[in-house]
Amino acid sequence: MQSLPAYRAPVPGGPLAYRRQLRSRGAVAGLLPQLVLGSVAVAALFDNTSPARGALGFLCAVLAAPGLLVAGAPLTTGAAMFAGAIGASAVLWLTIGQVAARRATRSPAADWRDYWREYLWLAAGVWLGVVVALVAVNLVLGRPFV
Repeated sequence: MQSLPAYRAPVPGGPLAYRRQLRSRGAVAGLLPQLVLGSVAVAALFDNTSPARGALGFLCAVLAAPGLLVAGAPLTTGAAMFAGAIGASAVLWLTIGQVAARRATRSPAADWRDYWREYLWLAAGVWLGVVVALVAVNLVLGRPFV
């Protein structure tokens, strides 16, 4: 029986260093998907004349920054309101990123795949809450959804 050669390089610094890296960079990594969603929202809402682009932009904006709904974004405007809501949402996503990093590194051999799995479970809960809130507001206001 022949032995198979190892194709993967050893973990630089060892598993403890890799876990430390996950824990230290996990909070900031949690902002990356939200930055992408926010960029899609800005691109969709910029020079918008289409209802479909408007709905896509609004949905991406509130998924990226759930604090906008708390601040009353569709009904109120102002730079201070947007800055406060986006700042509060950034704190939320940093916290979720840190919690995902801690949960992912419970395993001795954790990697970024474990981090993103934990992160997506936590983010899905927030996103589900945003969608439920949007549906509830539309039902309360008596308007059809989308």
